[in-house]
Amino acid sequence: MRQFSNRPSEFEVTFLLDGVRYQYGFAMTAQRIVSEHLLVYKAFKPQRWFTRQFDIDAGKDVYDFGSGLKGLKNLWEGATRPNSLFLSMAVQLNSEALRPVFDWFLNRLVIFNEQAQLNPQVPVQMLKQAEGRQEICNFLSAADISIANIDVEIRKVPSQTVHFDLVAGNTEVRTEEMEEHRLRFHHVTEQGRAVFDLLDESNGTRNLLFLAGPVLEILRKGLTLVIDEIDTSLHTLLVRELVRLFHRPDIKTGGAQLIFTTHDTSLLDAPDLLRRDQVWLVEKDRDQASSLVALSEFSPRKNKALERGYLMGRYGGVPFLSATLGQKH
Repeated sequence: MRQFSNRPSEFEVTFLLDGVRYQYGFAMTAQRIVSEHLLVYKAFKPQRWFTRQFDIDAGKDVYDFGSGLKGLKNLWEGATRPNSLFLSMAVQLNSEALRPVFDWFLNRLVIFNEQAQLNPQVPVQMLKQAEGRQEICNFLSAADISIANIDVEIRKVPSQTVHFDLVAGNTEVRTEEMEEHRLRFHHVTEQGRAVFDLLDESNGTRNLLFLAGPVLEILRKGLTLVIDEIDTSLHTLLVRELVRLFHRPDIKTGGAQLIFTTHDTSLLDAPDLLRRDQVWLVEKDRDQASSLVALSEFSPRKNKALERGYLMGRYGGVPFLSATLGQKH
């Protein structure tokens, strides 16, 4: 991804699906899509299925279709609005060839951030089943959290809802029953037993619980998970165990992938956790423009203390600290 203040923002994703490599990207402004493309690697040499480029002089999009894309291409082109993607419109109009690409974004890419937060209902539904409850308890136990069992108590509570009758112009307040779930955590140690409610647990335990359901499902289905600030409310060692889950040979991950951002620099020196070509640093210049730089570009020596080198500024990606920081004015 590249983003500029006065130029189009560019996005490109490369992924494997059923052994075929796809490379899809587009560029956009606040007003329109200015370019779009799809390359398909069914062999060593890629097939260019389509390109789309906005011609400023002509004031319209110019398309170029390759022989690999079958279907009603002229119909899809004509129906695509300036501010919409050709990929989306073609799938809406029944393009079977582009459906797998669209479905990868829709069903196989999972994003957790401030706008798409973890849904606590996912682990709650798993906890209702014996198998799912055992999986989550094992997940938490592996993170050194002494939870032997989790009960889900379901009770009906009254709730008021407002119903509008637009035809008659009436408003009616109805009292209805809704399900409320209460989680009870059974802790067992050598010193004894204790039962806590969800709010009695730490933020780290709650976040790990909310992560457990989606992560187990992602590993089971071989999906791609993107997490912004993975270390929020999680101890460094818990973050490491979560990352290792996606590398453990004893777990059938189905090709599941984890992409995350973090400020936890200690992960750089965690043994056998991340390869150097898997680490990218965000470099912000004095104009506040950010760019991604691969750690492998610096060719650090094997067994080198990467965290220390990073904090010393050898690889970039560190903040510019003013000499007057913290001084009173």
